[in-house]
Amino acid sequence: MTKIDRDVAARLPEIRGPLSAAVVDTLAGGRRDEFDREAAAEADPFGEDLQLALHVCYELHYQGFDGVDPGWEWDPHLLGFRSGLENAFLDGIRAAVPGGDDVGALLDAMLVEPVDGEGVSHFLRDKGEWWHVEEYFAHRSIYHLKEADPHAWVIPRLRGRAKAALVAVEFDEFGGGRADQAHSRLFADLLAAAGLSDGYLAYLDHVPACTLATVNMMSLFGLHRRLRGALVGHFASTEISTGPAARRMDEALGRLGAAGECRYFYTEHIEADAVHEQVLRHDVVGDLLAREPELAADIALGIQATDLLENRLTEHLLGAWSTGESSLLRPLHPLP
Repeated sequence: MTKIDRDVAARLPEIRGPLSAAVVDTLAGGRRDEFDREAAAEADPFGEDLQLALHVCYELHYQGFDGVDPGWEWDPHLLGFRSGLENAFLDGIRAAVPGGDDVGALLDAMLVEPVDGEGVSHFLRDKGEWWHVEEYFAHRSIYHLKEADPHAWVIPRLRGRAKAALVAVEFDEFGGGRADQAHSRLFADLLAAAGLSDGYLAYLDHVPACTLATVNMMSLFGLHRRLRGALVGHFASTEISTGPAARRMDEALGRLGAAGECRYFYTEHIEADAVHEQVLRHDVVGDLLAREPELAADIALGIQATDLLENRLTEHLLGAWSTGESSLLRPLHPLP
């Protein structure tokens, strides 16, 4: 069996139910048993079991897992099972968002910052303690250590100005040709400076389903050409909202006396995303709609799905922290 570099690949996670057990146990044992493709339809589309099973399936398209044969990436039986998980997840998203196709109105609404905002970055800026910040870093490590990789899937699915502009944004995300400035590297530096593990997926067993769902959404939209509009909508939504949140995170870290490497990740995003917001809205979304106006509803879906899943994560984090509890399945340290 071919093994992947231990310095890159994560270990397989602990299971959270029958769906994730079917995937993890199969990959660990290298066997090709029949999967229950109907089981996903009965599972909670946002639940721990389905989200972990889907995340493990998707990870085969990224860095893979230690000791797992890379050939599993295109195993037809596993892909068939993954399709059932994806359908359940996508159906759950569609049922929970309002739908529509007014992309301009959705993007305009995102540009209005409420004076009395109550998001995670507001909490951390105003009253968060260092253990809250550490937990937030652990949650976000699942995406930020592969930052912009899911969005790269959409590049061959675009044409003309939309493709060129999106590639320009991705070039910045990957450090503009400098490996030490790639955003995933900057987040690894942040983790190390914070005294946390900078290992890829090191906190996979710690984070709950609502965290995994935010990353699974990107992979779902990116790996399916028919959902290219949703991926673009998601990417535009993220770039519009990141700048103000990054500024608040820098203020939070400054108040708590965090190391410069922690703050640099966010100050870099304040500057970069102010530009990316305009490029994505006008050159990527605008050109894509001009070429394929029928994708408007999918672009709207990507924007609304991002809002939905980020709100679910926010509710979980603030709900736990408001009662002095850990937001992680496994706390990083004994709570104060």
